[in-house]
Amino acid sequence: MNDAELHKRYPWARLHALDYPVRLDALGAVLEEIRAAHGPARGAYGLGQSGRLIGDSADTRRVRRLAKQVAPSLATVLILGESGTGKEVVARQIHDQSGREGPFVAINSGAIPEQLLESELFGHERGAFTGAVSTRAGRFEQARGGTFFLDEIGDMPAVMQVKLLRVLEERVIERVGGTTSIPVDVRVIAATHRDLPARIEAGKFREDLFYRLSVFPIEIAPLRDRTDDIEPLVFEFVDRLCRDRSVSLDIGADAIERLRRYAWPGNVRELANLIERLVVTRPNGIVTARDLPWPIVDDRTDDPPFPEVIGAALTTTGDRVRLPADGFDLREHLAHIEQGIIQNALAEADGVVQRAAERLGIGRTTLVEKIRRYGLKRESKGHK
Repeated sequence: MNDAELHKRYPWARLHALDYPVRLDALGAVLEEIRAAHGPARGAYGLGQSGRLIGDSADTRRVRRLAKQVAPSLATVLILGESGTGKEVVARQIHDQSGREGPFVAINSGAIPEQLLESELFGHERGAFTGAVSTRAGRFEQARGGTFFLDEIGDMPAVMQVKLLRVLEERVIERVGGTTSIPVDVRVIAATHRDLPARIEAGKFREDLFYRLSVFPIEIAPLRDRTDDIEPLVFEFVDRLCRDRSVSLDIGADAIERLRRYAWPGNVRELANLIERLVVTRPNGIVTARDLPWPIVDDRTDDPPFPEVIGAALTTTGDRVRLPADGFDLREHLAHIEQGIIQNALAEADGVVQRAAERLGIGRTTLVEKIRRYGLKRESKGHK
């Protein structure tokens, strides 16, 4: 096997062939090849092999209809929804139904350092900056004739928002260090979990860019609001993992019911990760509600079984706590208590996280993580 065949089959082998110290542009090209060769299959969650969105809920049917409706056009699409709801899956479906022959190119605007984002989007000319020893096409050029998906557009720096607006209006780009305008034939789809009108009001997002992006908005509901999707998604993930790993897994009806009652703060991504975990922990087995991990098994809608324990935790009455004969899961019950306390603190603080954190005597970052973990809503007594 010669070097060319070796590098094609095993892209990481090229790392050993680089000249050291490594040039940034050369390293980036190799890492891109490795990611392309070993990245997750298209539609990591929510998209079946048939290229359709998985789910039976009214919201999923609406999203399918909107995607099919807008796909043949060149209209810019803005996909809104919480993290993990499947925004990229919807973008890919639009591309697949568009008839465009070019590639689908995706980039996460919030995951790339600000100083590298312009070069990543628009490319650079040789000598544009230290380490730029050759000309490199950016993602817009790579997506020529196809679809360019800009994820987490709400986190894009202000300077880049101006440059993106020009691309959307004129369909031309300029590489970093270049002076030539390069026309690009791309369909742009953007997505964000941010509240863009709120960011506009806070001066963090351009209003003109918002209107230019939201020519055709599509909003995806969180998984907790479309519970009819949970069962078909579960079976799709089980089938896919069983095919890939030659194992079998049977999800019992009681487990499905428990999954339907869970809040899913991580949405479809969290569900996919759970099924992958169960394939590991219960290979060739049957999953019941008891096999589901915390906090899913702790997401109760009924009253806590021992309310006197809550009183003892919050007051020092000196009364003796009576425990059940068959034992007591203290960790789960304390977590249930903590959820209630945090929710009350948020309500008392009128939904302001910083104020609630001060009332609880913990840091804001700690409280934000607990809110995310428990899937709590930051709602005030009188308004959201």
